[in-house]
Amino acid sequence: MAFLIGGANSAADTGYDIANSCRLDGSSAYMGLTLGTATNNKIYTFSAWVKRSKLAQYSVMFNAGGQRDCLRFRGDNERLHFFTGEATTAGLATNRVFRDITAWMHIVCAVDTTQATAANRVKLYVNGVQETSFAVTNYPAEDFTNVINSDVENRIGKASNQYDEYFGGYMAEVFFIDGQQLAPTSFGEYDEDSPQIWKPKDCKDDLTFGNNGFYLDFEDSSNLGNDANGGTDFSETNLAATDQTSDSPTNNFCTLNPLSNRTSSGTVTAADFSEGNCKVDHDDANTVTIAPGTMAVSSGKWYFEAKVDDAGGDANIGIISASADLSGQQGTSGHPSMYYGSNGKSCYNVIASNDGDSFGDTYTDGDIISVALDLDNNVIWFAKNGTWQDSGDPTSGATATGAAYSGTGTSDGFPTTSSFYLPVTVGYNSFIVSANFGNPPYANSSSVADANGYGDFEYAPPSGFLAICTKNLGSDGG
Repeated sequence: MAFLIGGANSAADTGYDIANSCRLDGSSAYMGLTLGTATNNKIYTFSAWVKRSKLAQYSVMFNAGGQRDCLRFRGDNERLHFFTGEATTAGLATNRVFRDITAWMHIVCAVDTTQATAANRVKLYVNGVQETSFAVTNYPAEDFTNVINSDVENRIGKASNQYDEYFGGYMAEVFFIDGQQLAPTSFGEYDEDSPQIWKPKDCKDDLTFGNNGFYLDFEDSSNLGNDANGGTDFSETNLAATDQTSDSPTNNFCTLNPLSNRTSSGTVTAADFSEGNCKVDHDDANTVTIAPGTMAVSSGKWYFEAKVDDAGGDANIGIISASADLSGQQGTSGHPSMYYGSNGKSCYNVIASNDGDSFGDTYTDGDIISVALDLDNNVIWFAKNGTWQDSGDPTSGATATGAAYSGTGTSDGFPTTSSFYLPVTVGYNSFIVSANFGNPPYANSSSVADANGYGDFEYAPPSGFLAICTKNLGSDGG
């Protein structure tokens, strides 16, 4: 059994899978294309699946010309905001806010300024439902000519050069339709078995794109700006092959959770999260940063890796109880945490005490730590660069050969009172760790998936151990 912290959901498992997404760093990465003569630049539809990673900053999904022609999330209140160039106040801003960095959502912006009724000129949809409650309501004038869909640079993930409003997160299935105002049902549908779940559908061949239309599927890691509809490709800025991920609306992967990031005293740290919340950088003397994952597991066998970019004062990689009170001091017996530290020690409740037991080799910059968590037998193992420490054997099950911790009800094991665990990175003073739950923010020298074919790991997961992603939840692994 497993659940997603923060209520994150991916689309239901269907016959149509989205293989890839593009990870944008929220600080410098974007793509742009100068469009040609539009079929009708008063009418267009933009559709994309997005998973946010950066909050408290203006995050532009689509833009053209100046800052005032864009679809974005506002950084001051996290509202979905459509902004036009007609006036500084023109546009729509939802009352609803969007702060979930664990979930994929489908955004559609459908524009037709030829409509006589103002409310029909711009329609915003989230997961198939039209937004109708707005904090700002100022529709474009009838027959207003949009800058978006005109012969200027149109951008994915960034506002104009005058403003640093970059999108931080993941984008998938990006469609632009020139000359039609479409409903979300052109791109998605409700699941037959779970009618509350909005999911993508295979729609490319059913769409008429118009002169400037495009489709970005991000399936070519060497050309992430490729127009899979056959048009001119987007130019990429500060995007690399590692920004192609398999984290998608049809298979949501675990990441680190900056919303739960805390110091040992319970305050939010100044740690920087980047690479789609797969990398944490903490530099604050005499403080501890706790950076848990977004998905908790309670049974099954799970595998993840973490690359140590900078071991700093003291890096630790392991798990923490999902019931831990992150608003206050960690490390009590009811809120266990189990780590492998860069000092070579295995640490239980390391937040409360930096003392630990001698366990394995020390590790430092560039090393990759593997974690094998067996919650069917309540055992955890750690490896350094592919070698399981203390001659560990994750396939030994309840025998727990070479395990760092095993058993329940012990003073330094898995308590009977806690059933859900989160992957976590913990560091003291300064440290930089890149977590790999199957979508590494760095290039592996090898590429190994789990037994179900999910994930991209440096080292092979032990038999029966799976990547932490939604397609594996409820499978043989958990």
